Amino acid sequence: MLVAAAAVGAQQLPPIEPPQPLPGVHADTTTTTLRVTANEVLVPTLVEKRGGGVIYGLKPRDFILEDNGVAQKIRVQEEMDTAPVALVVAVEQGGVSVLEFGKLAKLGPLLDLFLGDGKGEAALVGFDAKPHLIRDFTHSSEQVNEALKHLQPGSGGAAILDTVSYAVDLLETQPKEYRRVLLLISEQRDHGSKHTKPAQLIEKIGGSDVLVLSVSFSPAKAELAHDIKDNGDNRAMNLFSTLAMIVPAFKKNVTKEVAAMSGGEYHAFTGDKGFEQRVVESAQHARNRYLITFSPFDPTPGLHTIRVRTVEDYGARIVARANYWREAEK
Repeated sequence: MLVAAAAVGAQQLPPIEPPQPLPGVHADTTTTTLRVTANEVLVPTLVEKRGGGVIYGLKPRDFILEDNGVAQKIRVQEEMDTAPVALVVAVEQGGVSVLEFGKLAKLGPLLDLFLGDGKGEAALVGFDAKPHLIRDFTHSSEQVNEALKHLQPGSGGAAILDTVSYAVDLLETQPKEYRRVLLLISEQRDHGSKHTKPAQLIEKIGGSDVLVLSVSFSPAKAELAHDIKDNGDNRAMNLFSTLAMIVPAFKKNVTKEVAAMSGGEYHAFTGDKGFEQRVVESAQHARNRYLITFSPFDPTPGLHTIRVRTVEDYGARIVARANYWREAEK
């Protein structure tokens, strides 16, 4: 389907309770993993009107996409909401997350917003000091909902880095025509990841076609307001981002940064209503992104910064992946 390389560092790490291959799905993901070499980079892009509502009908000529500041020739898939979704819901069970179990128990019915007409699949991952598969991929949101109602408090810790890496591997076992989405519900900072360093996850997300949507426990209303209004441009202010710049940001708020890198969204929430609103928004936006692809002109290996904007100023909020990782040519 696309392009990029799985993180070299991650390949050298011991596996984190790898899930068993799913029935009828091969564990070999070489045909489904985004390999960013000389081929194509996928850039899911949301173009949202002021006050809500997606701007539809845009063509390649309506977008400008820059890779490290250089405009690229792009292709745009016109049908935005046709591919089935492979969804991994990763929920924190350690630490203060037990206070949020009541909200998580009500999450199940909202998953249908992601899965659409029932062709999509969802899996449930729980994590504390390490991730574990609670419910394998299923077409039934009811089965995932039942598992969410019976979450147990974890042993402490919030291994977010390990969990995101684990979820990406799990999603890449799914058919290549699926849109791969990770819904991460957790606190903001990692506590206890043992197998994945920030630089390794940056490389892995940068070489993946997984869209990360983060919904975080946070009472910081000012931060919430800022993130909802963020039009995405600030993510690409430095056109030549480096690992040295992004790694500290991952340590401060990994949920926010991993979402930005993938082209997804980050929301903090307070209260039951706030949680439901953030999940509904995430689901609607996940299914209404333009799928932009391009073949990079620049062969320089490492982290590349992407900026997407529209030719005409619609006054819209544009959310697109901020970075991708290009593997060295062999």
